[in-house]
Amino acid sequence: MPQSSWEKILSEAYASLEAEYQKFLEEDESYFPSKENYFNAFKTLHKDKVKYILFGQDPYPRKESAGGYAFIDTKVQNLFSDTGLSKEVNRATSLRNFMKMALVASGRLKAEETSQEAIKDLDKTEMIDYIDELRLNFEKNGVLLLNTALIFTDKKSSKKHIKAWRPFVQSLLNALEENSPKLILFGTHAKDLKKQFSLDDFDAIELEHPYNHTFISNPKALELFGPMHLLEK
Repeated sequence: MPQSSWEKILSEAYASLEAEYQKFLEEDESYFPSKENYFNAFKTLHKDKVKYILFGQDPYPRKESAGGYAFIDTKVQNLFSDTGLSKEVNRATSLRNFMKMALVASGRLKAEETSQEAIKDLDKTEMIDYIDELRLNFEKNGVLLLNTALIFTDKKSSKKHIKAWRPFVQSLLNALEENSPKLILFGTHAKDLKKQFSLDDFDAIELEHPYNHTFISNPKALELFGPMHLLEK
C-alpha cells in the first residue's frame, strides 16, 4: 500500500482514469509491474519529502527490470565489478551513462576519461554497490521516480498507456503544486510532457536523455546531481 501521506491524492488521481481503463488495471494480469507494484514509488517516499519528480516514459519492457520506479532497473544488482562497471550496467546504456555522469559529478573522474579502466582503478570503499542503494539515495534527496505510464504491456501499446495515464499525472501535479517540486525531464519525452500538461507553475530541468553520451558531461546534469551524492554510502 502507498504511504498514508499519498492516500487522498492517489485516490483522486486514480478516480480520474477512464472507467474502462480502471477495469483493465483491476482485472488484467498481463501488464507489469503488477497492480501490487506499480505504485511502489509512493510507498517509499513521503509526500512532504518530494523535492523533485524525475519523469521517465514508461516501465522497462522486461518484467524482471520493471519494479515500479522510473530509471531503476531491478534486473541490475551490482553496479560495479572487478573490471569497472558491472556487465548489467554496461548493457543498460542509459544507466551506464548516468553512472559515469555521477562519477564525474562527484569529482572521482574527469568527463574525458570515463573508461572501464578508469572506473576499475577507483577506490569504491565509500561508494554504493547495489541498484536499490541508488534508489534510496534518490529518495534521500527527495526525488520521486515516476513514469508517465505506470504499466507496460507491449511496445505498440506504449502510447496508448501514456495517454490513458495522463489524467492521473495531471491530477497528481495539481495536488503537488503547493509543494513546488522541480521536474527533471529527460529527452524528447520531456517536450511531450510540456505539450500535454500545464507545467507553468513548476521549475523544469530539461536534459538530453541519458541514452546520449553527451549526458555524461552536461553541466546542467553535473550541477543538479552532483550535490545529491548519489553514489555515496
